[in-house]
Amino acid sequence: MAMTMNGEVQLAAPREAVWTKLNDPEVLKACIPGCEELEKTEDNGFRAVAKMKVGPVSARFKGRVTLSDLDPPNGYKISGEGEGGVAGFAKGGATVALADKDGGTLLTYNVEAQIGGKLAQLGQRLINGSAKKLADEFFANFAKAVQG
Repeated sequence: MAMTMNGEVQLAAPREAVWTKLNDPEVLKACIPGCEELEKTEDNGFRAVAKMKVGPVSARFKGRVTLSDLDPPNGYKISGEGEGGVAGFAKGGATVALADKDGGTLLTYNVEAQIGGKLAQLGQRLINGSAKKLADEFFANFAKAVQG
């Protein structure tokens, strides 16, 4: 099952500060809902373990995340894939763009993802609702982290 999602978040911090936090594994680990481990790898990426619950399905996902098209402090492309055992898999990517706006930074994101396994059987509305909730939670946490 494929899904797309996009949005923007106004952050009360300069673009360079937002860029730094977007590349800091400790900040990301604290902001990603359900994240248990996030470890930087040598290839512009991270190894991650996150526990997720989508509707009735709970799973621990192990995966890799890679950053590409790095354009500091303007944005990057982030792609990843995770395995959740019988729950299924998820893979996808997002482009993240930063721009100066109203004395702070406007972060814009476009996400494309593929899911399969038990998760895909839950239906598009439940998946999209859960994905939006996770994204909203991440950006609320990230906004707090950026504001210190």
